[in-house]
Formats: sequence, structure tokens, C-alpha cells
Amino acid sequence: MISNKKITLILPCYNEERGLRSLLKQDLSFIDEVIVVDNDSTDDTAAIAKECGCVVVYERKRGYGAAYKAGLKHIKEGIIIAMDGDGTYPLETARDFILKIVTSDIDFISGDRLSQGKPASMPCLNYFGNIILTLVTRVLFINNCHDSQSGMWVFKQEILKYLNLRSADMAFSQEIKIEAVTKKFKFIELPIEYRKRAGQVKLRCLRDGFRNLMFLFKKRFF
Repeated sequence: MISNKKITLILPCYNEERGLRSLLKQDLSFIDEVIVVDNDSTDDTAAIAKECGCVVVYERKRGYGAAYKAGLKHIKEGIIIAMDGDGTYPLETARDFILKIVTSDIDFISGDRLSQGKPASMPCLNYFGNIILTLVTRVLFINNCHDSQSGMWVFKQEILKYLNLRSADMAFSQEIKIEAVTKKFKFIELPIEYRKRAGQVKLRCLRDGFRNLMFLFKKRFF
């Protein structure tokens, strides 16, 4: 716990045995519970999670948002750290984010990979896709957003009941930020390092980018 707040790490995983094993070897001393959502994996993701003492939640409906929604139902209190299980996000930075939340009126902190320029580990096509989606998000919803697609967030569990989260796919990442801002919760972004992923790349840049773009317009106007 930190400041008497239970800390839960949630990791949505589809075939992430390589990244997950490495991530779970890091310093987890400040985390009370780790929830791994096995999103219909065909490798040893669930076995590795259990071996490391994690709570495993199974969600057969494949999709980034579907996995998150299944896992978040199991968290009833405290502060949530959400990130991918592929090793791309800096877990050690989460402690600083938590301290920021418990010592201020902030409800939601999103990691910002882009404000300091293109991360070396991010392919050029992905980078420009992120820039375009962030610009559209700024125009439609969050006028000071720097990285709408970031997959690392730390937030108070208590705000979840107010968020209308519909996406079952990659758009969930931008939707949870949009919901937090439009529901008037205190939202900020802080810079983070973005690392090279471990294991197979699941993101289909053009397809997923187009779907995220269409989702933004649908959420705004319909």
C-alpha cells in the first residue's frame, strides 16, 4: 500500500509470455495485487502469471478493451496501474505517478510518450499514426492532449463507475482518457520512456489506426 491505498497492477495479455516474465521480475514491492487478464492466449501467459503469484482473469473475447473491462471488474478499491504486458512501459515510474495522486487532487495520470519527440523504439508509421489520432482527439475532446494512445495510466478506482466505456478494441485506450476528462475528473499527462516490446507485435497499425479514428468521430457525434 501507499498512503493506505491498495495498489493494483492490471495487465491485459494476449500471448505475452516473454514480456510478462520479464515485467514480473521487476520491483513489485509497492504493489498489493497483480491482475493478468489472459485474453484467449495460446502460449504460457496464464501459467507464468500464476507461477509469479498473480490473479489470472480469463476473457475469451479477444480485444484490448474487452480484456481491460473483464479485469477492471475485479478491482474494488484503491489506485490502479494499467499497462501492457509486453515490457514497453516503465513500471518503476508508476510509483511516482501514485505519489502524485495521493498528494494532490489528481484523479487520472496518463503516460506521455510523445511530447519529447519520437521514441527510438517506436516505428515511424506508428509514430505518425499516434500524432494524427492525438490531434483529432485534441480537436474533438481534450484540447491539451499530448498522447491519446498511450497504454500506461494510473488512476483512482473510484472514478470507474462514472465512465461510460464501450470499446472492446484498441480504442479503449483513448476512450478511457476522453471519459475521464469529459466527466470532469482531474486529468494530467506526465512524460514516460517507451521501450522496445518483447515478443510478437499484435498491433496492426493501419487497420487499428483507422478503427480508432472512426471511433473518435462516432463517440463525438453519435
